[in-house]
Amino acid sequence: MNENEGAAPVNPIATVRAVLPSLTPAAQTIARLILDDPAMVARSTITEVSAVSGISEATIVRTARALGFAGYSQLRFALAAAVARDTPERLVPGDLAPDDPLTDVIAKVTRAESQALADTAAQLNPDGLGAVVDAVAGARRVDVYGVGASGLVAADMAQKLMRIGLPGHYFTDAHLALTSAALLREGDVAVGVSCTGETPDVLGPARVARKAGATVVAITNNPRSSLAGLADHVLISAGRETAFRPGALASRISQLLIVDCVFVGVAQRTFDTSDAALRATRDALADYLGDAHRRARSA
Repeated sequence: MNENEGAAPVNPIATVRAVLPSLTPAAQTIARLILDDPAMVARSTITEVSAVSGISEATIVRTARALGFAGYSQLRFALAAAVARDTPERLVPGDLAPDDPLTDVIAKVTRAESQALADTAAQLNPDGLGAVVDAVAGARRVDVYGVGASGLVAADMAQKLMRIGLPGHYFTDAHLALTSAALLREGDVAVGVSCTGETPDVLGPARVARKAGATVVAITNNPRSSLAGLADHVLISAGRETAFRPGALASRISQLLIVDCVFVGVAQRTFDTSDAALRATRDALADYLGDAHRRARSA
């Protein structure tokens, strides 16, 4: 069981958005109703929601439980709190459109990415994050798997760990990832980065790493995904993808926030060695750039 199981979601709207693809068709109807108008659901009784959606009250209760709540009342209260926290003055509402002026593009993208960061921060469990930090700080070796936009996040995490002297490696090629995962052992850490949590090139190495005895960490939007199910620790990112906001935008930003939190936590745990490594790498880069500038001036 990972740290997120058994706890009601902090941000129910972000959770609904994340788990929507894994719900049954009837539950998806309720989920879309929540996403379309969370305020309406928050002020409606279960009988009223049933009448609007055409879904039975029993199914609505099951949907609430699938989302991590004890029942519909708890879901309703959480939605009311989420709506109350949201900023009422949305200067530029809605999704990006093909004919949006660039002023609206700036406003909408900024709002989407800011919201993704806020949603991710709200869902980050300090205890769960601490467990990941402990595992990474004490690891003999850390593998990070990701493809596409998540591959950029994997590379960022490995690069950060390298800067503080930890053996971090990233893999965007499934064959290389599987090869490396098979050589992991107890005490090592494998991190899978996948927005959907269903990316085959990430799931395969994560399964092999788990079988080899490594601690598996999932960074994903979907707490009900296959990746989350096989991980020892799950860190939930947030960020809705649309036609004009693919994985390279809001979801990637939220994944990078998680990576930064893990990195800072690990650097704190290993302060003496991390500080020395940062100074050594900083000096090496400064010397290289200084030499390059001197050569350029003398040319």
